[in-house]
Amino acid sequence: MLEKAKHADPPETRFIAPGHTFGSVTEKISSAVLTKRTPVSWFIGFAVGFALLQALALGVTWILVRGVGLWGLNQPVGWGFAIINFVWWIGIGHAGTLISAILLLLNQKWRMSISRAAEAMTIFAVMCAAMFPLFHTGRPWLAAYWLLPYPNTMSLWPNFRSPLVWDVFAVSTYFTVSLVFWYTGLIPDLASLRDRAKHRLLQIAYGVLSLGWRGSARDWQRYELASLLLAGLSTPLVLSVHTVVSFDFATSLIPGWHATIFPPYFVAGAIYAGFAMVLTLMIPLRRIYGFEDFVTMRHLENMAKVMLATGLIVFYGYQMEAFFAWYSANPYEWFMMKNRWTGPYAYLYWTLIFCNGVAPQALWFKKIRTTPLLLFGICMFVNVGMWIERFIIVPTSLSRDFMPSSWGIYHGTRWDWMVFVGTMGLFLTCFYLFIRVLPMLSIFEVRTLSTSAVAKEESGHA
Repeated sequence: MLEKAKHADPPETRFIAPGHTFGSVTEKISSAVLTKRTPVSWFIGFAVGFALLQALALGVTWILVRGVGLWGLNQPVGWGFAIINFVWWIGIGHAGTLISAILLLLNQKWRMSISRAAEAMTIFAVMCAAMFPLFHTGRPWLAAYWLLPYPNTMSLWPNFRSPLVWDVFAVSTYFTVSLVFWYTGLIPDLASLRDRAKHRLLQIAYGVLSLGWRGSARDWQRYELASLLLAGLSTPLVLSVHTVVSFDFATSLIPGWHATIFPPYFVAGAIYAGFAMVLTLMIPLRRIYGFEDFVTMRHLENMAKVMLATGLIVFYGYQMEAFFAWYSANPYEWFMMKNRWTGPYAYLYWTLIFCNGVAPQALWFKKIRTTPLLLFGICMFVNVGMWIERFIIVPTSLSRDFMPSSWGIYHGTRWDWMVFVGTMGLFLTCFYLFIRVLPMLSIFEVRTLSTSAVAKEESGHA
């Protein structure tokens, strides 16, 4: 009797509302895709994203016609929005890999309800990021393939000692592995949609995409093996990708960039920004689609705790940058740090400190972590703050170089802003299409958290 009573109460580690069965979970998640009545909010969000996407199309077309001279680049600021936005988008994609790979290997069940959306977010963010270095070359149809790190007999070889070439290695690998991992996890759910679809064309489409999945023991065995292998491959990417991106700066001799703390500081910042974006997307979506039973307050609180931990690492990195500049007794490093505090971009630096260092301290309080509206507001501060951080790193260090006669101020032109805002439109358009045609939550993983699965597991242990 005591043993039954103990198992009757859901333990604290369950991340799904009580009462759900295999059937109710499948019905609830799949109905968001197979329904004929698309929510009005979906049309509004898609329309906003598609409108912003037109700005990207216009901006990119005109830049290809006229050249990157339309951007606000000048001497000595040769890197601008393209590099800022590249680093920002790559960082946003890090949460998906962390959730899907590392937390899978650590057997963290709270990842199951958010992994699918986070993985999709990773793919779309990397797509947005890859555009910027491509168009930064000015004429990508002439120069882009020279960035690929392969030996060739042409007139120009890639410089294998350049971190920019390492970026091509890291980002292309990151995108490929993330895409395969995402699709592999979709296969059982695509089979569920195939079996529940009423329209013949949908049955054929989902049937082809599910690769003949039948749910046999052999299917599940191969699926689990593939998932573990891909998770093992993806785990080093969480550390390597943004570490390589940080080498674009750390291996230079520019004051403000030449810092060994950049690799871990960039990785922590990427996870920080990625979890902020996951929360930014999931907080409204769980309300719109009625998924509060599956993406519970415990999910939001756990993600908020990860944000708090990585945010403290990032804030520590800011302090260490200032300490290194002072302790090194290097006049150029110290000048650059004082320039961030009191120079022409000082207002952005102190905005960064507030957004990334001060505002997230509210996450120490459980009330804040479990209030979706307040949590959403803090995530928006972090999203803005992480973009400002990249701005502070790039133009601030370049605008005051070793020759005062060449000093200048960098401002993005309307074409810079048009392309940047347009990539947000690309991201939103892809994400809204994803949640309309594919399950945004992993059906089979959420089912393992249901009452039926828990009862089956407990009866097996008994």
